[in-house]
Amino acid sequence: MEDQRKYKFDWDNTVGADMQVARPSLGPSTRVEVYRLFQFTLRDVLEQHYGTGMADDLFREAGVIAGKAFFDKFLCEAKDVTDLAARVQDSFSALGMGIFRVESAQPDNSRFTFTVDEDLDCSGLPDTADVVCVYDEGFIQGVLESFSGKGFDVREIDCWCTGARTCRFEAKTAS
Repeated sequence: MEDQRKYKFDWDNTVGADMQVARPSLGPSTRVEVYRLFQFTLRDVLEQHYGTGMADDLFREAGVIAGKAFFDKFLCEAKDVTDLAARVQDSFSALGMGIFRVESAQPDNSRFTFTVDEDLDCSGLPDTADVVCVYDEGFIQGVLESFSGKGFDVREIDCWCTGARTCRFEAKTAS
């Protein structure tokens, strides 16, 4: 049966719209508050309807789709893990997504620890007991899976919202 979804993601027909035509005066940029307004109202609705666990799963799943599309658009020329990390770092900085760093890498074991300072999702939010960057978990997972062809599990272990003042993610091959 043919896919009948109304809003199936496609970079060229959504994200990749021609900004010279779409926003000739304002251009492609907006403020963090607008991004968070969208993200956290959507999260609130999903939690009300499906619960926190399912909302997290859906945000993570969307992040995987985004990470894979981002890889295809910006990172697919990466030659090795070092080159990939440099390209991610440059892209995050250029697009205002955050300051990405590789804290530790064991490519032979497919285990990595990444940090993102000034994270788009949470930097500056009040402290809570919870990590909140589940979309980022999926995004990083999507990038790693596209690059390696392996399944990955990515989890945030430190977050601005838990007092860490940086977001830290552990990635390992999925079991």
